[in-house]
Amino acid sequence: MNSKHNNETSDINPKSWLSKYRQNSIPYLIKMAFFYYAIGVALQIAGNYTAERTISGYVGPYVPYSLTIGLTSGPVEEIMFFGIPYYITGNPYLVLAAGTAWSVAHIFNTEVFQITNLAFGNFLFAVPHIFFSLRTWISGKGWFAIAFHSIWNITFLTSYCAITTNSCIAIGTGWYFIGDVISIVAAILLVVTANRLYRAKESKKKSL
Repeated sequence: MNSKHNNETSDINPKSWLSKYRQNSIPYLIKMAFFYYAIGVALQIAGNYTAERTISGYVGPYVPYSLTIGLTSGPVEEIMFFGIPYYITGNPYLVLAAGTAWSVAHIFNTEVFQITNLAFGNFLFAVPHIFFSLRTWISGKGWFAIAFHSIWNITFLTSYCAITTNSCIAIGTGWYFIGDVISIVAAILLVVTANRLYRAKESKKKSL
């Protein structure tokens, strides 16, 4: 019991946020995921609150959410910004740099690129996720990062759509339909790419 507690205490210490988890069992990873996501939610609320009170006329982002994008963005974002950089370089600092770029991109998750519509809260939410994903990939459980990311997206989107007036659709129309198709194709290609890189990495380990 003390050993488990010590592992958790050590893993939530910011000094260890660029290192592997001390355990990589599924129950343990779930605990770590909720730890980082809880920080993200708190930062998101604080960011939205601050933006509303410091930026005149701030209304936040508004986009017609597609559940297809929500589902496919898990594998697309995880593999593109975390999995591939890790499998190619093995350097957690380069993965951190890629994750930072991914986090910053969340600011522009809006249809109107004006300071009154930028998604500051989304950006802040994504910051702790950088460390969750980085650590999960380097701990050998990249698939868990993909699964948790996708489940979170779908759970959040369906709940958000149910209690707000934002337009939520299963799959988009017009340009949004094209975006959904591209996202589906990208997800498939990236999963195949990540699997091949993983196999190559494992094969290289065995040959050493």
